[in-house]
Amino acid sequence: MKVTPLGERVFIKPIKEEKKSEGGLVLPDTAKDKPQRAKVIAVGDSDEIKVKVGDTVIFAKYAGTELKLDEEDYIIIDNGDLLAVVEE
Repeated sequence: MKVTPLGERVFIKPIKEEKKSEGGLVLPDTAKDKPQRAKVIAVGDSDEIKVKVGDTVIFAKYAGTELKLDEEDYIIIDNGDLLAVVEE
C-alpha cells in the first residue's frame, strides 16, 4: 500500500531502539519511552517541507497520528512537529 501525505504532512516510520539497563538487561517495550527518531517514508506537496524521503528525523514525542499498515507502525505528522534532521 502506498501512502502519500497531503499538504505540510510527513509520513514516517519510527525507529525502535533496543534499550538496555546499566546492568545490561534488555528492557521490555512497556518500560521504554516512545521512539522519537524515524525514517521519512513520504512527504506532502508543500514547499515548506525541508526533509526528503530517506532522512532520519527527530520528532515531538506525542505528535502525529499513528497507523498500522502491513503489521508495521507508521506516523503521519505535521511538518512543524519535526524537530531535527539526524546526519549520520
